[in-house]
Amino acid sequence: MAKKKVTVSMNADYEYESVNTVGNKVTIDMYDDAEKQSQSPMELLLSALGSCAAVDAVQMMKKKRRTIQGFLVEVEGQRQEGIPAFYTDIHLTFTLISPDATTEEFEKVTRLSVEKYCSVSASLKSNVTFSSVVNKV
Repeated sequence: MAKKKVTVSMNADYEYESVNTVGNKVTIDMYDDAEKQSQSPMELLLSALGSCAAVDAVQMMKKKRRTIQGFLVEVEGQRQEGIPAFYTDIHLTFTLISPDATTEEFEKVTRLSVEKYCSVSASLKSNVTFSSVVNKV
């Protein structure tokens, strides 16, 4: 079983930074849209799903020897009212620019990506076990 790890640190009340083990950084904020400079945690979840599905779909199309001139995924999530405001529905719209791919094969590839290969979508569907340790300095 492969482990992944990130460290999230507070920069300000509503600003955080996440760093992985090789030093790649993502900034996160919880400001209102007028002040927003980074994605929120829930937007990052949509970004993770979209990018995971995109990578899988593009690689499958390339295996079919299709030309990829452009690829876009729009991911929209509907959140439950109240707290926690988790996603109840997520819709992905895939757009492929390719001179030699068919709509049918593209639909099949995107379906396989989301339903079978994307680790993010599998994580969203699974029963994750959470644990925590608390340190006070």
